[in-house]
Amino acid sequence: MVEFTLWDILRNLLLAARWTVVLSLIAFVGGGVVGLALLVLRLGRNRLVEVAIAAYVQLFQGTPLLMQLFLLYFGIALFGIETSPWVAACAALTLYASAYLTEIWRGCVEAIPRGQWEASASLALGFGQQLVHVVLPQALRIAVPPTVGFLVQVVKGTALASVIGFVELTKAGGMIANVTYEPLLVYGCVALIYFALCFPISLCAGSLERKLHAGRH
Repeated sequence: MVEFTLWDILRNLLLAARWTVVLSLIAFVGGGVVGLALLVLRLGRNRLVEVAIAAYVQLFQGTPLLMQLFLLYFGIALFGIETSPWVAACAALTLYASAYLTEIWRGCVEAIPRGQWEASASLALGFGQQLVHVVLPQALRIAVPPTVGFLVQVVKGTALASVIGFVELTKAGGMIANVTYEPLLVYGCVALIYFALCFPISLCAGSLERKLHAGRH
C-alpha cells in the first residue's frame, strides 16, 4: 500500500483548492455583473420587469443550491445538451450569486434617503445619471460589508459542486480520504484550507467598512 505523508495530502488539497478559488471568482464576478444589470432594470420602475426579477430572486433564494446544481447538470441533458461539471457549476453558482447580490444591492439602494433622488431629479439629471453620480456612490458604502461577506458564502458554496463530479477542494478531500483511510486528518486539512480562504475575506470586509465610514465622516 502506498504511504501518504501529511505533505502529500496538503499538496494535493492545495492543488484542488485552486479550482475552488477560480470557481468562486467566476461565480462572484459573473453574479455581480448579472446582479447589477438586474438591479438597474429593477430600479427602472417598470412593473412587469420588477415582478419578473423579484420572481427570479425568489426562485434562486427559495431553492437549495444543491438542487440548482442537479437541475443544471442533469436537467439540461434531458434536452440532449451535453454539459460538463465545470460549466454546470459555473452557471449554477453565477445564477445563485446574481440573485443574492441583486437583492443585497437593492436593499442598499433603498437605504438611500428618497430626498437624494428628488434632489438629483431637480437638477435635471436623467435616471442613469442619478444612479451613477448620486445614488450608487452612497449605496457603495453600505453595500461593501454584505457584498464581501457574501463572497465567503460563495467560497463555501463551491463545496456543493463536488456532487456533480467537479473536482474542487471538498471532492479532492473525499478522494484522498478514500485512498489514505484517514478521513479525520484529510477533512481537518480541508476545513483549515477553507478557513484560510474565508478568514482574510472577512477581515477585508471589516477593514473596508471602517475605511468607508471614516471617509464618510
